Amino acid sequence: MYIESERIILREFCEEDLNDLQEIFGDAETMENCEQAYTIEKTLEFLKEFCIEKKYAFASVDKKTGKMIGYILFKPYGDPEVYEIGWIFNKNFWGKGYAYETCSKLIRYALRELKVHKIIAEAIDNVKSVGLMKKLGMNHEGTQMKQTKDLKGHWVDLYFYGILKEDFEESKIH
Repeated sequence: MYIESERIILREFCEEDLNDLQEIFGDAETMENCEQAYTIEKTLEFLKEFCIEKKYAFASVDKKTGKMIGYILFKPYGDPEVYEIGWIFNKNFWGKGYAYETCSKLIRYALRELKVHKIIAEAIDNVKSVGLMKKLGMNHEGTQMKQTKDLKGHWVDLYFYGILKEDFEESKIH
């Protein structure tokens, strides 16, 4: 898959993405709402197995520099017509619209070209992540109260959002 927008290219991962992916996964602040920051060895293993072999994620690349700036989870979720989306971006690119630009293009492609029925997302961050989910036209489908622990060991809520193909066609993001 290859998708291009004004500022980004969305493509499959390759081994040359290791250092850029490590900048993301190896940063404690970036990984705060996910899991512990990765070592370079863990990032390499994840890149090879999850991103390249299984093809469960895509790289968001800045067109100007060629730098891989974002990791985009995109994989089947149970039914082959239902997909899960997720994102983690290099913190130097936060607040500049790259996550929205990337995810909106991928959602559009999946619902229109791949004929996906539904796309879901989940997060414990009810500010930035949930805000992006809403901006992407996703609807709140539920909150599991005190469902999981954050990195500090505190029980936190897990927010679920989704978008159906028919809701997307009526939204403003296409």
